[in-house]
Amino acid sequence: MVYKSFRINFIIRIIVLSATIFLLFYLVAKKSLYFTASLTFIAIIYQVYEIIRYVEKTNRLLKNFLESIRYSDFTRNFQVQGLGSSFDKLQESFNAVITDFQKIRAEKEEHYFYLQTVIQHIGISLIAFHRDGKVEMINNASKKLFQISNLKMIQDLKSFSPDLVDSLLSLKHGENTLIKVNDNDDILQLAVYATEFKINNRQVILVSIKNIQYELEEQEIESWQKLIRVLTHEIMNSITPISSLSTTLTTILDDFGENNTNRFEEEDLETLNEVKMALETIHKRSSGLLHFVDTYRNLTKIPKPNFSIFQVQKLFDNIHRLMEEEIRRNGIECEISINPESIELSADEQLIEQVLINLIKNSIHALEHSENPKIELKAYMNSRGRISIQVNDNGQGIIKEVLDKVFIPFFTTKPKGSGIGLSLSKQILRLHGGTITAHSVPDERTSFTLTF
Repeated sequence: MVYKSFRINFIIRIIVLSATIFLLFYLVAKKSLYFTASLTFIAIIYQVYEIIRYVEKTNRLLKNFLESIRYSDFTRNFQVQGLGSSFDKLQESFNAVITDFQKIRAEKEEHYFYLQTVIQHIGISLIAFHRDGKVEMINNASKKLFQISNLKMIQDLKSFSPDLVDSLLSLKHGENTLIKVNDNDDILQLAVYATEFKINNRQVILVSIKNIQYELEEQEIESWQKLIRVLTHEIMNSITPISSLSTTLTTILDDFGENNTNRFEEEDLETLNEVKMALETIHKRSSGLLHFVDTYRNLTKIPKPNFSIFQVQKLFDNIHRLMEEEIRRNGIECEISINPESIELSADEQLIEQVLINLIKNSIHALEHSENPKIELKAYMNSRGRISIQVNDNGQGIIKEVLDKVFIPFFTTKPKGSGIGLSLSKQILRLHGGTITAHSVPDERTSFTLTF
């Protein structure tokens, strides 16, 4: 295979070309063989062309190699065997580089797939976009949060929340904010954090969005419970001795008055009776305050839910039987709807029943002076696939300034209310991993929604 060696082949071509050139000079010197000299000149040109093309084979090989890198085509193999050891080493080097690029590309694709899987699997919403609002990336958590299948521009979220869009487009690197969104029956508290970086001369903003409504409610309830425990403890410790002492003093005065009736003048007896009445008032008020405090201690003593699976239809039937007489007596129309009818709930039936009865009683009170009073009890699957139970009425409603306070312990709009019912209901829902929200348009429609 010596004739296939590049070096020997090149030397032979040079020798042949040199001999042909000498032959041309010889023929030209004879001055009579012009036709043969012309043919020899053509042969020289052809040999020069062949030598150049033969030598440029290395350049063509290098060009193909560089094009493979440029267009990321790492499927080629360079076959130049038999042209000498230098070409064999060149082939080995080219193929080794291609193999390395194949490994790097495979690792890059594997890393990209891994990151994409993590981004799509993570529970926090992530969106990457440009300053003009063009979206580069959105993960599954964001699609689920915004109830969309795709997002091209941040401005397309205005139907979800204009405030959120304005915040996303104005947030700078390292800034964070909290956005409240009323999404149908859900109240979302969105914690938004932004970071900005540069990729290939492109400014990209990456924001993380998390709904922390449940965490805020849990922290709020825990704070109220701690406050209630401290207040009830201190009040009980202070009032109990007062109640006891007032009873003791009343008894002493009764005994003293009976044994010394003849020794007191009329004015003294009146004074004694006034003291006794004052002590009785102190005892009555202190006993009432003790009962009041004991009632609020129930807010910190809610039993742990005993979960079971039951049909919502059965729950509604039980509540309707319990409240039917009171609803009928107040001339209220009651409508029940369940969609789909087969909805089943995993919860503590007794606790949820208690919550719904409390809400219905609130609705009955709100409908006292309403025309065509109506209560609607409905269950359905909301847009996020969660079970929702709703109590609606067309009563006097709740003004906007009060709506955010109705779940605060001790707060009530009823003259004889204790301010414990809705707060207790909120805690029960929290123990079930759910939420309770209120929406109201005064004199039109008031809704309390339980979401599980």
